[in-house]
Amino acid sequence: MEAITSFASKYISENIKILQSLDANEIAAAVELVVQAGESGSRIYAIGNGGSASTASHFVNDMGKGASLGRVKRFKVIPLTDNVEWMTALSNDLSYEDVYVEQLKNFAEKNDVLLAISGSGNSENVIRAVQYANETGCHTIGFTGFDGGKLRSLVERCIVIDSDHMGRIEDMHVILQHIICYYFMDQEQSA
Repeated sequence: MEAITSFASKYISENIKILQSLDANEIAAAVELVVQAGESGSRIYAIGNGGSASTASHFVNDMGKGASLGRVKRFKVIPLTDNVEWMTALSNDLSYEDVYVEQLKNFAEKNDVLLAISGSGNSENVIRAVQYANETGCHTIGFTGFDGGKLRSLVERCIVIDSDHMGRIEDMHVILQHIICYYFMDQEQSA
């Protein structure tokens, strides 16, 4: 029991340290892109792999329901992570690296927003989607970790979690998506 308690205490301490190192100004700049998309009626897409796909889907759920509830202009959010049939067809017929870029080709327009989540910042399917989004005139936000990988220099706004521990990186990404979503939800409750 003592070893587990020690592990849990250390994990919590590390997360607190990482959380305190986040740049609120950089987060605010990312939120502002979502504000603009909401005001203009632009679409917001979210992508990622594994745990990052789960965070992308969670973000879309929270924006589509929680942040949109009670608003005259609801957020147009699309998870590119959740259509298994489309993703497997693209993976089988083209490549897994194309699962997000090919979906974006059906939807993406200038001033839409793409939230790209990649712990390493080097997931090829995420990189290809960001490159296409940039070419199309979309705004791009990245959540990553480690040194930011390729994603860091490709997106308009990048929040890099200062850690090489995937669990902690993913923990912080969930917090970041909640900061974005609850910015809108808390506004509605105080209105």
